[in-house]
Amino acid sequence: MVMKKLIKVSTKTGDSGESGLIDGVRVPKNHPLFAAIGDVDELNSWLGLIVAKLSNEFSAHKTYLLAVQDALFYLGAELARSKNTKLSPSMVDELEKRSDELQQQLADDWHTKFLLPGGTELGGYLDIARTVCRRAERSVVALSQQENVRPVVFQYLNRFSDYLYILRCFVNHSLEYQEKQFVRGEH
Repeated sequence: MVMKKLIKVSTKTGDSGESGLIDGVRVPKNHPLFAAIGDVDELNSWLGLIVAKLSNEFSAHKTYLLAVQDALFYLGAELARSKNTKLSPSMVDELEKRSDELQQQLADDWHTKFLLPGGTELGGYLDIARTVCRRAERSVVALSQQENVRPVVFQYLNRFSDYLYILRCFVNHSLEYQEKQFVRGEH
């Protein structure tokens, strides 16, 4: 049997609790930078699950979420201090456009009450991704108190969490799920 040449995935350079950034600087793994990058990575992983769960009925949304996954790599590279890889402001504009298009397809009163998270399985995954996106946004805000972060990074995460909420409502509506509303005093 011929032995396959292995790629060394483990560099062992992080064994001391530090990791290197794109610019070569070593930073403790508990630095707010790694919290932000980690939260963005987790968000991207949830999107991977959502993309895998989207049926052909939602193929256009699947294609767009794949583009968002790519954009999140740009965002993460920017946070990791890449000089060449930056998130484009046009990506924020695209999110806003897509959110508006989805809202046009929902009933006029689609957003008049607080909705319980989930509904359908896919709606639940979208709600989880939305909350992880909000956490990533908070992590980036914490990071910005120590380092310079371009406003487009905040804008993208903020608009993307909005988009995920609207997409969740759209998916549940398309799957004919009757939303459960939060009603104060009823329990």
